[in-house]
Amino acid sequence: MNNSAITFPIPANEPVKSYLSGSPERVALEAELKRQSGIVVDIPIIIGGKEIRTGNTGKVTCPHDHKHVLATYYKVSEKEVQLAIETAMKAWQEWSRTPWTTRAAVALKMAELLATKYRPIMNAACMLGQSKNIYQAEIDSACETIDFFRYNVHYASKIYSMQPKNGAGNINHTEYRPLEGFVLAVTPFNFTSIASNLCMSPVLMGNVAIWKPSTTALLSNYYLMQLYKEAGLPDGVINFLPGSGALIGKVCTESKYFAGIHFTGSTATFKSLWGQACSNLDRYISYPRLVGETGGKDFIFVHPSADPKAVATAAFCGAYEYQGQKCSAASRMYIPKSMWPTVLEDIRCMAGEIKMGDVCDAGNYVNAVIDEASFDKCKSYIDFAEAASDAKVVLGGKCDKSVGWFVEPTIIETSNPQFKSMVEEIFGPVLTVYPYDDDKVEETVALCNETSPYGLTGAVFGRDRVAIEHLMDCLTYAAGNFYINDKPTGAVVGMQPFGGARASGTNDKAGGEFNLIRWITPRVVKETLVSPTDYRYSYMK
Repeated sequence: MNNSAITFPIPANEPVKSYLSGSPERVALEAELKRQSGIVVDIPIIIGGKEIRTGNTGKVTCPHDHKHVLATYYKVSEKEVQLAIETAMKAWQEWSRTPWTTRAAVALKMAELLATKYRPIMNAACMLGQSKNIYQAEIDSACETIDFFRYNVHYASKIYSMQPKNGAGNINHTEYRPLEGFVLAVTPFNFTSIASNLCMSPVLMGNVAIWKPSTTALLSNYYLMQLYKEAGLPDGVINFLPGSGALIGKVCTESKYFAGIHFTGSTATFKSLWGQACSNLDRYISYPRLVGETGGKDFIFVHPSADPKAVATAAFCGAYEYQGQKCSAASRMYIPKSMWPTVLEDIRCMAGEIKMGDVCDAGNYVNAVIDEASFDKCKSYIDFAEAASDAKVVLGGKCDKSVGWFVEPTIIETSNPQFKSMVEEIFGPVLTVYPYDDDKVEETVALCNETSPYGLTGAVFGRDRVAIEHLMDCLTYAAGNFYINDKPTGAVVGMQPFGGARASGTNDKAGGEFNLIRWITPRVVKETLVSPTDYRYSYMK
């Protein structure tokens, strides 16, 4: 029996590989891209480790080449969802009692496999299926996913070591039990690392999961399931259910074993699931844990003392990396009128230097948006701005879906701080800019705070540090992840745990202790060494 007191020190972040031409990682990636481009993968439902194929199928295609079919997948019916719940609860009986160090070892093996054997596989799948360039895939499906595995083990170690003190004649300790049921993980298309973490952070803490993956990220998510199995995760601990989110959500929230939801997606969908949980509250063994990261309308606020070149670079990278499809992407900017022409010209120069196209061409900085619905949404906002009297398109604006779902990096300039694209989430490469009078900083920062219902990320720029401190105070609740003189994207596990409040979610901070605490329910145990045998108080004797 292992009676060691094992701790896991804080790890180093996984280094981002350079992928220079001819490097070993570049050669391996290009070979894997060629291999995956030449096959059509058959993606089954996976319940209890068994592959299930129904008569209801769909196709996975490349966003940048929508005629290229990457995979065929099978959709669940209510029957498969019920089977997954039963299977998960059978797996729970053993997994919930598995020593946490064993669970940690499985997670750490996942990290090692992904850092080596699976790195080109995952990156190629992420590039082809989610239209990420080499760098964006590397920092997501490789580095951040690896970091989640390793850092969560460290954070779990910290949590389990949190113990109460002993008293006179008694010993006290806290047991950190998994939840009494299953966790429904509903995952997004835009980050493979988030998809993995939404399943694996509850699983590390001893829970079992029903996984509803995004249809537009199925290829990389299927390879994650293969990684989990190879690392030694027991069958049934994570059950992989492609198909209708509405159906899966309905069946899961009606189960007595529904113990929680780990969600990243739209605000409307999360509210709907929350409502279903509330309406079924009397069915459940325990109150479910509802953890979600939802929408955003992330801002850049520029003080008159800011460095224009730094602002331009942050706006360009923050708005257009991965086609603006990051939860944290810059979507609105407030900038002094005197500075705006200079910043706009710098952004024009950057936009003129980049190329847009297929992910397999390493020279392309911008690729396609995820699907036709996203393309149409982006185009509708651009068309609206072009027809408006209080806004104009000053950069980009062209959209082409003949081969892939391509939307040019676009800037809408508006004189109306409540303009449609200044307020509503777009989730594409569209940045709306409101140039304000230089002497109206106070009024404008109030607009920044009040315009959007969201509170995910935001950035302020300025060389006047006292002024920056004041802006931070004004924007205290406007962003859960706040940046000073940097773009509002790029949170790193172990450095900037991620999440926001208001309409952006429950702010449970993926990549930190706060998230893991949500997936346990403590039991405090007091053991009295010599039991009392007299009921009387001392002064009564």
